[in-house]
Amino acid sequence: MTIYYSLTFMLLAAEMVTFCFLVFPLPHSVRKKVFGFLSESTVVAKIAYALKISFIFVAILFADAVQRMFRVTAESELAKQNGTAHTGSAQLENSLAARKFYSQRNTYLTGFTLFLSLVLTRTFYLILDLIHTQEEYAKLKESTSGSSKSTGGAESSTEVAELKAKVAELSKKDRDFETLKKQAAQQAAEFDRLATKYNEATGANVSKRD
Repeated sequence: MTIYYSLTFMLLAAEMVTFCFLVFPLPHSVRKKVFGFLSESTVVAKIAYALKISFIFVAILFADAVQRMFRVTAESELAKQNGTAHTGSAQLENSLAARKFYSQRNTYLTGFTLFLSLVLTRTFYLILDLIHTQEEYAKLKESTSGSSKSTGGAESSTEVAELKAKVAELSKKDRDFETLKKQAAQQAAEFDRLATKYNEATGANVSKRD
């Protein structure tokens, strides 16, 4: 394997390890710190920029590998059509098979490297959006609970005020009732006094006439 395909294989292995790390179940606090560092670090941004350039070269290798695979496949089909009865046909067939195998291997290697890079990028941003959504949900939940508590406090204070008003009204009615009782008692006593005087006066007048 040539040096650039060896580097491509190393890049593919690094992508597989990174993908396993991204999908590994981590606590929310740890995941938030890790992805916050990856999205805000300038060093990580420079590494990502270098990887983008390397993926451009991998794409060129992929195009070359696909071209070689089609060419070797066409040569193999042409050799089969011409027959293998002539001298050295076995060696030629083995050579074509080896070239076909290497071209297919290089195609799959570069193709999976490019495909996994797209998957990693999309997975990273999806997890980042999920973290932001969870934070917004937590904030919304706290604000909702706080507003419900304040609303409950306002309702309880309103109920207390209404109860105080009812108690004051009942106390006022009680005082009015006591005042009416006193007035009625005074009026009854005055009526008894006047009735006694009237009876005394009437009795006195009757005795004088006799």
